[in-house]
Formats: sequence, structure tokens, C-alpha cells
Amino acid sequence: MSGVTAAPVVHVAVGVIVDPGGPVLIAKRPEHAHQGGLWEFPGGKVEPDETAEAALRRELWEELGIELCAAEPLLEVRHAYADKTVLLDVWRVTAYRGEPHGREGQPLVWILPADMLDSAFPVADAPIIARLRQERDQMAQQASSKGMSAVL
Repeated sequence: MSGVTAAPVVHVAVGVIVDPGGPVLIAKRPEHAHQGGLWEFPGGKVEPDETAEAALRRELWEELGIELCAAEPLLEVRHAYADKTVLLDVWRVTAYRGEPHGREGQPLVWILPADMLDSAFPVADAPIIARLRQERDQMAQQASSKGMSAVL
């Protein structure tokens, strides 16, 4: 044995909230937090007795003051930082009640996936951004092939 201990895995429920026009809701992490000052998708740690969906429901209420009505799994991302590994359980929020607002004082912004490359995110969020950009590109291509315009 080399004596090297594996970094702890932190299971995180993440919500991708998309406005019908295409922008996605992101929040700024507190400066004192891990990856502080970077933009992120709303969500938080899954507690030992919770499902990812239950954690997402709780976190969206605590952080944004919205009630999750429906969500579907989008993807999972595992990323190893120097001090910990995160498992991001990413969900597409398809319905919610309320108006999102930063209940913890965090800034919120609605941003198009194409513009996310201009904002600083944790490295672990890169596959989420890539997936959202790919979906938007596919929608635009489909609309173009049908002679329609897509909101981008």
C-alpha cells in the first residue's frame, strides 16, 4: 500500500433551470466557499438519507425560494479536485413554482449557454456547459433545416 488516501466524494444535486427563451439560471458562489466567486448551477450536497431529487428540491427552496414541481435526470459528472472529488447529479428542472431570487444574498443571472464561456465556472461544470451548448446548437440546426428561426 502506498499510504495515499482517496479524496472524499461529495455527492451534489444540480439543477439546470432553463427559461423558455433559452437562458439558463446561474448563481455566484460565496467568496468563502470552495470554488468561491465562480458561477454555478443551483444545487447542493445530497445528505446521507436523501435521494438526489429530494436534495435538489430542498436546495432550490433554500437557495432560490422556488418549489420544484418536476425534473428529469440530465447527466452525471465526476470530477477530482486536489482536495475532494465531486459527483454532480445534474437534473433538468422542467417545472417549478415561484420566482427565483438569491435567498442567501447570492447574485443570480439568466445567461445563454453560448455566453457561458465568457463566465468563470468550476472546472467540474464544463461537461454541463458543453451539453447545454450542444443542445442549443442542435435546436438551431433543426430550426434552420425547417426554415424556421430559433431563439439563441
